[in-house]
Amino acid sequence: MSFIQDFKAFALKGNVVDMAVGVIIGGAFGKIVTSVVNNIIMPPIGVLTGGVDFTDLKVTLKEAVMDGENVVSEAVTLNYGQFIQDVVDFLIIAFCIFLMIKGIAALTRKKKAEDDAAPAPEPEPSAEEKLLTEIRDLLKNK
Repeated sequence: MSFIQDFKAFALKGNVVDMAVGVIIGGAFGKIVTSVVNNIIMPPIGVLTGGVDFTDLKVTLKEAVMDGENVVSEAVTLNYGQFIQDVVDFLIIAFCIFLMIKGIAALTRKKKAEDDAAPAPEPEPSAEEKLLTEIRDLLKNK
């Protein structure tokens, strides 16, 4: 029974839930970046390189074997164009994560500087301390 309780405590911790949310948002963000790369970034690059579609760039290691209209065995290819596109995806995601972490670090430093700059105010003396201070001052004046 202890194993189940330990797992439940682990799974319901704030860090695990935050991590799960991050993974889900990261997956959705990855799809957005892939769409940006495939549909916005790579077409102009393809135009600049003479109309080349990077996903079509490949080296054929073995031609497909055909028997009339039927394919007996598929062609074996190295799809380096798709690899280039995936590298661009990765670089964009890595850059966005870098900017996010840098922003969080800057906010953390700013908050820490504010906390260090503003020392905690002195606590208000208790009624007993006020009374003793008055008595001391009266005795001094006599």
